[in-house]
Amino acid sequence: MTRRIDYNHIAPAGARALGGVYAYVMQSGLPAELVELVYLRISQINNCAYCLDMHTRDLLKKGEKIDRLALVQAWRESGNLFDTRERAALAWAETVTRVAETNVPDEAYQAARAIFEERELVDLTIAIGLMNAYNRIAISFRNTPQAALAKASD
Repeated sequence: MTRRIDYNHIAPAGARALGGVYAYVMQSGLPAELVELVYLRISQINNCAYCLDMHTRDLLKKGEKIDRLALVQAWRESGNLFDTRERAALAWAETVTRVAETNVPDEAYQAARAIFEERELVDLTIAIGLMNAYNRIAISFRNTPQAALAKASD
């Protein structure tokens, strides 16, 4: 896979704007580990190798256990491995990411709203939208995952 465009170089103001949204999310009060789990799940849905690699590494650095990382994709079948807030965030991330298919039904909103305060749910939805944007940019311009770069230099 060859990188098509270095969008950070071509459109630095746009990249900074996305970075500003990222900074907002990280200071929003949502736990960073919860946000990273959501980012990982969205990147799985969108099949973004660059973001999958990055968020897996970030979660490992934060002390996340490999057992949980291996089962993020199958969180519904993972018993109590993920707590109530994590499960609600992952479910919300899935339905919002697949908005064209799901139309984000009332039941999904009500389930998320039962767990998250209004501000938390808005901030979580901003985070979901941001990761979907990052995935689309990374896939479109063929950002190379760190693991692939390391393999190429072997």
